[in-house]
Amino acid sequence: MEKQHPIGDLMTTTMEKLREIAKVDTIIGQPIRAGEVTIIPISKLSVGFASGGSDFTSKNQKPEGDNAFGGGSGAGMNLSPVAFLIVKGDTVKLMPVAPPAANTVDRVVELVPEVIDKVTGFVEKQQEKKAADKPEDTGAY
Repeated sequence: MEKQHPIGDLMTTTMEKLREIAKVDTIIGQPIRAGEVTIIPISKLSVGFASGGSDFTSKNQKPEGDNAFGGGSGAGMNLSPVAFLIVKGDTVKLMPVAPPAANTVDRVVELVPEVIDKVTGFVEKQQEKKAADKPEDTGAY
């Protein structure tokens, strides 16, 4: 049986600890209820991980002897809020945490979905109004 190198255990332990911290609940937060409105926080998680080590031999070491091992590992995480999902009845809105658009083009791109909804609603109302105002064709001349 081949002997496992200690760096593997070191990396495995670090990754297990990271997994404990970085769960789905960390990214999609617990829903917050306020009356008939539910607010769900959404975050971004960035992770950095490093591990390293070295084997040391001595002058008097036998060829089949174990080398002394020194190693370490570490990780860093950054959790940043990104947005909130606002749920009210059948309506769901995404409210970003990022600062507002910096220029006109960014602002227009941001507003396109909302403008399309408003224009569509307006056109539908106009068509309904036109259909209601149009006299029925009785077929008589």
